Amino acid sequence: MAALPPPVAAIRVAVRRALVGVPRDRPVLVACSGGADSLALAAATAFVAPRLGVAAGLVSVDHGLQAGSAGRAAEVVQWARGIGLAPAEAVAVQVAGRPGGPEAAAREARYQALVATAHRYDASTVLLGHTRDDQAETVLLALARGAGPRGLAAMPVDRELDGVILSRPLLDVSREETRKACAVLGLTPWEDPHNADDRYARARVRAEVLPVLVRVLGPGVLDNLARTARLVAADTAALDELARIGYAEARIAPGGTRSVDGLAVPVLAAMPAAVRTRVLHRWARELGASPAALSHRHVAALDALVTAWRGQGPTHLPGGIRATRRGAELLAEQDGGPATEQDGRLLAEQNGGSVAEQAGGPVLEQEHGPVVE
Repeated sequence: MAALPPPVAAIRVAVRRALVGVPRDRPVLVACSGGADSLALAAATAFVAPRLGVAAGLVSVDHGLQAGSAGRAAEVVQWARGIGLAPAEAVAVQVAGRPGGPEAAAREARYQALVATAHRYDASTVLLGHTRDDQAETVLLALARGAGPRGLAAMPVDRELDGVILSRPLLDVSREETRKACAVLGLTPWEDPHNADDRYARARVRAEVLPVLVRVLGPGVLDNLARTARLVAADTAALDELARIGYAEARIAPGGTRSVDGLAVPVLAAMPAAVRTRVLHRWARELGASPAALSHRHVAALDALVTAWRGQGPTHLPGGIRATRRGAELLAEQDGGPATEQDGRLLAEQNGGSVAEQAGGPVLEQEHGPVVE
């Protein structure tokens, strides 16, 4: 019996590790664009899942951004059914007209479609084809934009979104391995033209920056960048847990004669900055501030109400939320005012960007360009 080619074996081992803990009474779905990463992932899932007693299907999201995209998604679905993945279906999404740039709009549409499809089939988990190379690129992009720990933690292995686990089994697998696995299995991946489009920062990092780093620092640089993400993610998780506890200690819930939500300033002031800004970020989120619109500037302005109090006026957050300090309390209510920018910008500049690094904002999970594996 011939030995299993190492790339195929590595991907199957990674998929097995991801599937061992999933519920056996609910299916999993593979998100597959037809690129090498997701094709290799789907093929491995079709092999591993039945041997673990896990039902596995596939969903191919058609972003409608290129000619022939619907036909390509249909071909992926037909192939998936042929290797035993069921259910398998293509889902078309509308990207145009969504807020944000094309990358953000496509990403939002894609994840909404994946989660909706998972709900329709009662799937517990959706497997995504991000690789170690994607993780390294994400870390570099985070460094370039001055991100803090949450950004440097890059893409998590598992993330819960609206009751569905988005899992990335291949974060320890290289892009070269997925391509070799496809070649061994006789699969012809689709080459997304956006991956080579230098309008996108990720495409430029992939084509120009990473090759230089590998040439100058050696091939281990990709592993090292991905390892950095894992190490920072562990520290970030610890800080998030401290912030969860701190939020519960600082929160002043509405009740009695109090009609607004608040936080106790003395409790906040005693926290390390990395914990306090996470508490403030969570408070703003729970008040209804949009995660996409809530920036480090808003969190910096909130932090100034605690640590640089000079009697300044209220901080206006996205969603028409007004946060004010009254005595030893931060209070919030709806007022429809414009979101604060200047206060947060000034404090961030005074602190050399330290608050920006701690704000705890969402991580942009994108792989190549608008279309992601």
